[in-house]
Amino acid sequence: MKVGVLKEIREGENRVAATPDSIKKLLPKGVEVLVETGAGDHCSISDPLYEAAGAKVVSREEAAAADIVLKVQCPLEEELSLLKEGTLLITMIDPFGDGPDIMDKLAAAKVNCFGMELVPRITRAQVMDVLSSQANVGGYKAVLEAAHHYTKMFPMLMTAAGSVPPSKCMILGVGVAGLQAIATARRLGAQVEAFDVRPEVKEQILSLGAKFLELGIDESGSGSGGYAKELSEESKQKQKDALTRELARADIVITTALIPGRPAPELVTEEAVKNMKEGSVIVDMAAARGGNCPLSEADKVVVKHGVTLIGHTNLPSMVPNHSSLFFARNLVSTLELFLKKEEDKTTLTVDFEDEIVDAAMVCYDGKRRWPKQES
Repeated sequence: MKVGVLKEIREGENRVAATPDSIKKLLPKGVEVLVETGAGDHCSISDPLYEAAGAKVVSREEAAAADIVLKVQCPLEEELSLLKEGTLLITMIDPFGDGPDIMDKLAAAKVNCFGMELVPRITRAQVMDVLSSQANVGGYKAVLEAAHHYTKMFPMLMTAAGSVPPSKCMILGVGVAGLQAIATARRLGAQVEAFDVRPEVKEQILSLGAKFLELGIDESGSGSGGYAKELSEESKQKQKDALTRELARADIVITTALIPGRPAPELVTEEAVKNMKEGSVIVDMAAARGGNCPLSEADKVVVKHGVTLIGHTNLPSMVPNHSSLFFARNLVSTLELFLKKEEDKTTLTVDFEDEIVDAAMVCYDGKRRWPKQES
């Protein structure tokens, strides 16, 4: 049984789907790991490090011809022709972006594909949850990017030359990324306030030493699977109005709000930006889905109304070594679903009785399986 690891060629993607750490965990499962030459170049993992871990460094074509192929990003058009019929591709499939078109092409080529973003949020699947592992890194990096572009310091300082007060940081959206952003901003010495439409996260915010931002919205935004749901139009307007007032106090704003399958909700209006202090910074982690601020521009850093707006769409890729470490560990756990070792033989088994396999296998045996059709 061969497992291939491809080098990511999508622009701006510096992660890799396997690390020496994950390879050492895979080899006892009875597989041979084939890593494309230079796959880890952008995250400080050289070919000799892969070889020392027990992998074989090979050409792109040889890695792509493996029984199971591991990738970080949804394959590009030029990568599809490398995959052979019957291959199991495990990757992020971008189900609400380019993914549906790619799924059709993978199905036509009879490439079986497991989409990592579609792993259900159940206890057994936590070790496979790439969305959470990568959001953790993204929340951390968002605060560092804010600090980099902010012209002042985060902590309160008392010096012989005088004192400076701590910066005020507001986190909008308190999922995994938001919680990590709170923790990171607190470590840097900022005063932190946070808001989420799900009232149950208030306790988590307070436990990290931040203040829960009360906006006076009675409607709960708690949805299924731990995600937020869209508010009513009346509540959305109340939220915008309240945030426009509150954000005028902020030096740093980190927005993380996303609803699966929908454009990012607008939280920070242009009026709110105009009311913010000159030199303030907004990191819009939802820029890839239209942004929580309409002034954000995907993959750009721009200044509007005196406020710096950061729209990086792949923050985990900016910390590629540890992002890859976490992602690769998620994949090792995922492979447990498919690899069956009996005596000296390892076989590939796809069991649709397993709810994780059933939910996230987007293509199988020449057919597209996602989204599931309502009966």
